[in-house]
Amino acid sequence: MAAVRSSMNKLYGLCFHHAAGLKAPRLLQNRAFRVGAVHHQQPFDSSLEKPQFPGASAEFVDHLEFIQPNVISGIPVYRVMDRQGNIINPSQDPQLSKETVLNFYQKMTLLNTMDRILYESQRQGRISFYMTNYGEEGTHIGSAAALDPNDLVFGQYREAGVLMYRGFPLDLFMAQCYANADDLGKGRQMPVHYGSKDLNFVTISSPLATQIPQAAGAAYAVKRENINRAVICYFGEGAASEGDAHAGFNFSATLECPLIFFCRNNGYAISTPTNEQYRGDGIAARGPGYGMLSIRVDGNDVFAVYNATKEARRRAVAENQPFLIEAMTYRIGHHSTSDDSSAYRSVDEVNYWDKQDHPISRLRHYMTTRGWWSEDDERSWRKQSRKTVMEAFERAEKRQKPNPELLFSDVYEEMTPALNKQKEALSRHVQQYKEHYPLDLFDKYLP
Repeated sequence: MAAVRSSMNKLYGLCFHHAAGLKAPRLLQNRAFRVGAVHHQQPFDSSLEKPQFPGASAEFVDHLEFIQPNVISGIPVYRVMDRQGNIINPSQDPQLSKETVLNFYQKMTLLNTMDRILYESQRQGRISFYMTNYGEEGTHIGSAAALDPNDLVFGQYREAGVLMYRGFPLDLFMAQCYANADDLGKGRQMPVHYGSKDLNFVTISSPLATQIPQAAGAAYAVKRENINRAVICYFGEGAASEGDAHAGFNFSATLECPLIFFCRNNGYAISTPTNEQYRGDGIAARGPGYGMLSIRVDGNDVFAVYNATKEARRRAVAENQPFLIEAMTYRIGHHSTSDDSSAYRSVDEVNYWDKQDHPISRLRHYMTTRGWWSEDDERSWRKQSRKTVMEAFERAEKRQKPNPELLFSDVYEEMTPALNKQKEALSRHVQQYKEHYPLDLFDKYLP
């Protein structure tokens, strides 16, 4: 049994231990850009009765047998806490301070509160679109906490908690969703497409999975710079069915990039359940085929996510290789405000994950058992957090919209004659028909 366990550990990259960190000189030495690190084919020897094909490592066999699709199956789910918040194996306890754990909990619940308010805002017609993060808060906060602030993040569209943990203020979340004059994207993106250069969070793009090969390219650039930095790329299990996922996985493995692929397997690709998306054992099973170390974790266990991401980040930087983390979780909310999930899943199914296996309630059990959190603390924090979110919400709603002239900027360093012509045409049009345009709602616009 021990031999089987050792073999599985090597295959899936589950050997997560509390080893001392590498010292800086050795770390940079290990990260040196290895031009000669390509795996060369062994010299050809016609006398050997073994395969000489350059594309695989194997032996000859003399019987006909197809490989079964479940040759890699039953990948275990790594966890630290059970559903009641009890530590299962003390050696896996990350031993985080009370202040750190409280910060985890407050960020997870603040995200939950922001989601509820902005979701209702869309339902009232105040914003055009929204996507909640209900049930996936543990994947956001656990992974974000394990990264270095300098690490580059490529998100999909359900990682608001990662940005929140890095310090993105509520006012800017609201400004983006309202597309007002404070929006860093200048009102050009639909809601929830956040980005922050200061926080190393690449602006979210709607087309599915385009961030995966982009992250591979960024990680290759980081490798060439030879600095203590990693890239993390988030995506859902649905995005893993896109061709871009294959390209990103293969490039990162063959180019040996310090990249963490973080898959949130939440059960549904919009309305398509996982049993209609793929026939293999989830997403982690794909890692070995690309030559990547992989692990499957309980995404509702913030400590398991933290441990896995921290170790993957350490090794990605030290060894110049990609890691694949599949975080098993559940999307409690609708896919977006354009979706009604009651059409394809039952209320009982959603209630199970909401009431019995929620990442927020699990962490709360952990804190309560240690005397770090009480009912009074809960009531006080919920009241305070709602007040804070509502204040930011009200400020964003009152703020003016971006100056319409921003339609023409940020494409070329110098505005082209064609763009200048369009800008002048807009100005003439608005001046002529200004009674039809509420110019006072736009920031500093004087046509």
